[in-house]
Amino acid sequence: MGKAKIDQAFNNVLERGDKAFVPYIMAGDGDGLDQLDEQLAFLEEAGATVVELGIAFSDPVADGPTIQESGLRALANGVSLNAVLKKLKDGKDKRKIPVVLMTYINPIHAYGVDNFAKSCAESGVDGLIIPDLPLEEEGIIVPALLENDIALIRLAALTSTEERLAEIAKRTEGFLYAVTVTGTTGVRSSFKDNLGAHLESLRAKSNAPVLAGFGVSSPEHVRSLTEHCDGVVVGSKIVDSLYKNDRAAIRELINSARLSKQ
Repeated sequence: MGKAKIDQAFNNVLERGDKAFVPYIMAGDGDGLDQLDEQLAFLEEAGATVVELGIAFSDPVADGPTIQESGLRALANGVSLNAVLKKLKDGKDKRKIPVVLMTYINPIHAYGVDNFAKSCAESGVDGLIIPDLPLEEEGIIVPALLENDIALIRLAALTSTEERLAEIAKRTEGFLYAVTVTGTTGVRSSFKDNLGAHLESLRAKSNAPVLAGFGVSSPEHVRSLTEHCDGVVVGSKIVDSLYKNDRAAIRELINSARLSKQ
């Protein structure tokens, strides 16, 4: 299914007047990968549009403290990229929600680009987010992803030029990940005043839905940001709440994107 599965998930949400909600979780945090199928099923039942699934990595340049700690817990549990893909493959027939992997280029190189793309397709992975892969280096993986129908979701940084943002928006697949802050992920209390205008500018450039991510941590953030874009990605708050088994907080966040029911 790949790209089409992601596109359909977004269309279903946006056509009924809601906003998209993409939770990020770390594969293997907590008690290891035994919980992963249940966690994905919970997020699907709670109303998530797509799940972004993080792969623990020893040098996570885009991750703030909460996600770094969750990655260290997963690594301590012996979680590897290969183990995550095997787990996803075993559970793919029961899973309806699209899954997007968030990983870095080093583990992909170590796995082998072609083998990695093929394994993703066999495991029911629909898309990829690779924060340390610049536009100029995409050629090393794009052909393999095209062959296996896997969306490459691009990130749009606040510090990029208008010309570069336009190119990123043109190339992105699945959705455009609009980074809302300068720096790493993590819970924040507020955003810059001109962020709304920036998000609207990205929407004008992109044919894919625009989702705001990094620092989004409350229902108020979700409602405020989605006035200017198509949805949100929430990471640190979801990771923390899942680790503490505070699922009510996760449901509240997801429900805050359901504008048609408010």
